[in-house]
Amino acid sequence: MTTIGLIGSGLIGSTVARLAVAAGYNVVLSNSRGPETLQDLVAELGPGARAGTPTEAATAGDIVIVTVPLRAYRDVPAKPLAGKVVIDTNNYYPDRDGVFPELENGSSTTGELLQRHLAGAHVVKGFNNIYFKHLASLGRPAGAPDRTALPISGDDAAAKRTVTEFLNAIGYDTVDVGPLSENWRTQRDTPVYVTPYGTFPDPLGTPADVRTVRDAVAAATPQSR
Repeated sequence: MTTIGLIGSGLIGSTVARLAVAAGYNVVLSNSRGPETLQDLVAELGPGARAGTPTEAATAGDIVIVTVPLRAYRDVPAKPLAGKVVIDTNNYYPDRDGVFPELENGSSTTGELLQRHLAGAHVVKGFNNIYFKHLASLGRPAGAPDRTALPISGDDAAAKRTVTEFLNAIGYDTVDVGPLSENWRTQRDTPVYVTPYGTFPDPLGTPADVRTVRDAVAAATPQSR
């Protein structure tokens, strides 16, 4: 059985963990505060979940989701992630993360930063443009007329196929944005960021199909980098 490792178990991480367990995956959760702080979540998720350190989650995961504040991306253990598919949910918020000149001047994207840090891994950007409550509520079975799509980007085609299969299993279609250098199109303040899926006061959200998401991605401009 495929195991999903989570480095970071906050709002997005815990939501993905719930979706993964419901779809039949095992999960190994971790955070910066220690496995003992995750016992309530593990108990909620049931026998398919356990808590560990970030290194343990990285080692155990067949797919590993990095969902930590961008300022902490250099703390992600690189060695156990060599050769693995890594989903990067990071967004850049200067007030929280500090200023990254390469992001300010557009010479890099958040996904490229993590890929350089995890040189042996195959990083795919995903889950960074949707409110966690909408992520929890909008999943639908394959073929459903109101199925929602999420954008992904990455430099490795096989890794993107793996992530597409995972998203399909947890209830989502995908829109391939291209390489990691294009993941600026899905960052905060772009047309595909949060807005297509509904408003914050509405916990259920609004389905956004492949065409809606593709059009929103295409509407991004370099000024939004």
